[in-house]
Amino acid sequence: MRIQNTFGRSLVAVRNWPFFTDLIIGACGIATFFSLLQVGSYWLARPTPAVPISHSIRALPLYAFYSVVRIGIAYLLSLIFAVGYGYIAAYNRRVEAWMIAVLDILQSIPVLSFLPGVMLGMMALVPGHQLGIEMGSILLIFTGQVWNMAFSFYSSLKSIPREMIEASRIYRYSAWQRFWQLELPYSAIGLIWNSIVSVAGGWFALIACEMFPLGNRFFRLPGLGSYLQTAASTSPVDMHALLWGLAVLVLIIVATDQLIWRPLIAWSDKFKFEQVESATRVTSPMLTLLQRSSFLRRLPARALSGMEESIYRRLSVTRACRVVQPVDDDRRGGQMLQIGLGIFAGLLAIWGAYEGFRMMQAISWADVRLLLMGAGATFLRVNVTLALAAAWTIPVGVTIGFHPRLARILQPITQVVASVPATALFPVLLLALIRLGGGLGIGSIALMLLGTQWYILFNVIAGAMAIPSDLKEAATLYRFSRWQRWTTLILPGIFPYLITGLVTASGGAWNASIFAEYYHIQHRTLQTLGLGAQISAATDAGRFPMLVLATVLMALMVVTVNRLVWRRLYRLAETRYKLEG
Repeated sequence: MRIQNTFGRSLVAVRNWPFFTDLIIGACGIATFFSLLQVGSYWLARPTPAVPISHSIRALPLYAFYSVVRIGIAYLLSLIFAVGYGYIAAYNRRVEAWMIAVLDILQSIPVLSFLPGVMLGMMALVPGHQLGIEMGSILLIFTGQVWNMAFSFYSSLKSIPREMIEASRIYRYSAWQRFWQLELPYSAIGLIWNSIVSVAGGWFALIACEMFPLGNRFFRLPGLGSYLQTAASTSPVDMHALLWGLAVLVLIIVATDQLIWRPLIAWSDKFKFEQVESATRVTSPMLTLLQRSSFLRRLPARALSGMEESIYRRLSVTRACRVVQPVDDDRRGGQMLQIGLGIFAGLLAIWGAYEGFRMMQAISWADVRLLLMGAGATFLRVNVTLALAAAWTIPVGVTIGFHPRLARILQPITQVVASVPATALFPVLLLALIRLGGGLGIGSIALMLLGTQWYILFNVIAGAMAIPSDLKEAATLYRFSRWQRWTTLILPGIFPYLITGLVTASGGAWNASIFAEYYHIQHRTLQTLGLGAQISAATDAGRFPMLVLATVLMALMVVTVNRLVWRRLYRLAETRYKLEG
């Protein structure tokens, strides 16, 4: 009788799960609707550039909500841009070099260099409403999130095995089918892990995007970043408010991991390129719960089945589906497009040189000498930061990627640590270094390390997880030594992901220099010799000629390193270390 009762209760629970899941989804939809109303009423109100920030704990939920909305919208914009930009760059050989060069330049430009043009442009575009200032803040967060996602998607497309591309051509896939059934699934693992580090980078830059000076004007938006910054900048530091703010931030990050990233990681595990089924699978209770929802199972099928059938019927009569195209056939760009881009770039360069010459008249040779010395100092700090980051992230990332059970424990922890804004903890760290006899020179490397090492770690994890299980089993079967496993399997397997991580970490380190080398603390400003310090000082003083020259110098240095080092390693990853059947 007990067995029957237990079985009956279990059966009732299984049958009721879809109902409760649909109920929760409906409640989330209602909450989203009212959240949009709240955001809309605030954004359409009269503009208030400097909002007073309360240190009360009661204000934290509203501040956290505004920050989550900004980062969420910035991430969606980043995802759309990364997929579109990476797709065009990977498949259009005539504009590929141009687009990657532009991407190198854009990722090397710090957030504060985008700040004047973005904020003034958005305020002019939407005058009389808070929406203009909010759009400016969202676009600033976008500039801190998008570049590594674009690099990841581009490198994934370039490393798709040749036989899979040939199979899609033989079966006459249209571009639409190839994108949804080959290209996007193959790049899903790297794109998801880079999304995690992008959102973490958004939290890292949140303080600078919610609270900043611009000439003689000061902008301060209600949000978690402003709350943490005001708590850390008071004299003495408001540790009570700072700890509460960090606790709310950690809670948001953990919830995001369990509700979004963990289900996506478990879902993307089915896209691994392997011939045998993996013995260990990544699981997610939330994904299992969503898969049981009758609402989510039936609605997409009913809404999209007719639409997909109509799309595929129309695509089946196109030339791409009727005629098998060679793999190396490049018909997605024309020579006229390349010529047009060259003319546009030439005219833009002439205009930029003219405006730069006019600006240079306001800059002395002493300023130029200071910029060159600062560029050398920041270059050394960036390379030291990359060496320290790679020394621990590569072995730790491989360990996490090879052991899914360990990843379930460590991945949320690393995401929390990566997402905590180091700029909020930096006042405490800096005061401790000053008391110990150190200074901003050492502290700047520590802050740059805290902000950039995660690009390498999460890319290495993605690369280790993407290594086919059959190759791991073959290494175990043939009793590879540890050295053989690293040189024959692990390093070649993670090499494309590692290069993506190093490229984005290098750009992130240059960006982090604007926070690390120049800092306001307790009504005084501490700075050290560096290019980032010159950019921050020029932004504070409203010296736009100095800001533009420092930004151009930083972009030139990053692009030069990318051209001489990282781009050659990318080509090596696409040829020698490309996974082929």
